[in-house]
Amino acid sequence: MSIQRLHSNNRLSGAVTFAELVFLSGQVPGASQDIAGQTREVLEKIDALLAEVGSDKDHVLNATIYLKDIQADFAGMNEVWSAWLSPGLAPARTTLQAALARPEILVEISIIATRR
Repeated sequence: MSIQRLHSNNRLSGAVTFAELVFLSGQVPGASQDIAGQTREVLEKIDALLAEVGSDKDHVLNATIYLKDIQADFAGMNEVWSAWLSPGLAPARTTLQAALARPEILVEISIIATRR
């Protein structure tokens, strides 16, 4: 079995696959928006990466969500997250507050999934 790395640079790969497992690095938004807009943008990036490796949101096993301000943004992020999920297919999930890479980033999401 081989490891495949996609969208790599000197520090990280956007996605890594091994057998049927898919690991996505933390995805962040590109533009400044409110938490709902940033969460939607991140989930669109996740959808695209998963599709590229032969997977989709229904095959997500685990998600780790990092919020800049969990008190201010938890409800807004959850609203978008819940709308994105297919009914009955919620993954295991951890949500925590973290200092993120740039001040304008409100959310970062990393994913572990399987291929379809």
